[in-house]
Amino acid sequence: MEKTETGTMKLTAKDMALTGMMTALLAVCAWVTIPFTIPFTLQTFGVFMALRLLGGRRGTAAIGLYILLGIAGVPVFSGFSAGIGVIAGPTGGYIAGFLLTGLLYCAAKPLRTNRLRENLILAAGLLVCYAFGTVWFCIVKGNAGSPMDFLRAVSICVLPYLIPDAVKLMMADQIATRVRKAL
Repeated sequence: MEKTETGTMKLTAKDMALTGMMTALLAVCAWVTIPFTIPFTLQTFGVFMALRLLGGRRGTAAIGLYILLGIAGVPVFSGFSAGIGVIAGPTGGYIAGFLLTGLLYCAAKPLRTNRLRENLILAAGLLVCYAFGTVWFCIVKGNAGSPMDFLRAVSICVLPYLIPDAVKLMMADQIATRVRKAL
């Protein structure tokens, strides 16, 4: 993004192209799915890449665009699913949590002074995503007549994903560091 003479931010064609590319990457990452209670996907990798490559504002915009496309009916969610029903369903809180990860990353810009700090902020954002998604999971399950306590939901919805998501974060760090130089 460029600043105008008045100090406002101007969206360039390059910004739009990169945001679109990261939105597409998120969709492709969602399609790589291993079915489970909460499907194993590469979505968190896509979130990490969008934020690391585009920064907080554009990366969060790409995540928001991805979510809006899914809500509008474009099959960008895991299993080629789409619609508001996915967001309103038990796993929708994790998708919304991706946006919270982006907002945290954006807000923490002054703290992102090196790769380690960037990765720690992304890890903190992932924890926020996990917390929001798990609370949402419990609420939706409870409203559907299948109440689940938070700790049981954590054991089902978070613990199996800790190591895979840590690996995705490390992969995104390595790839984004190299690709960022080219951008």
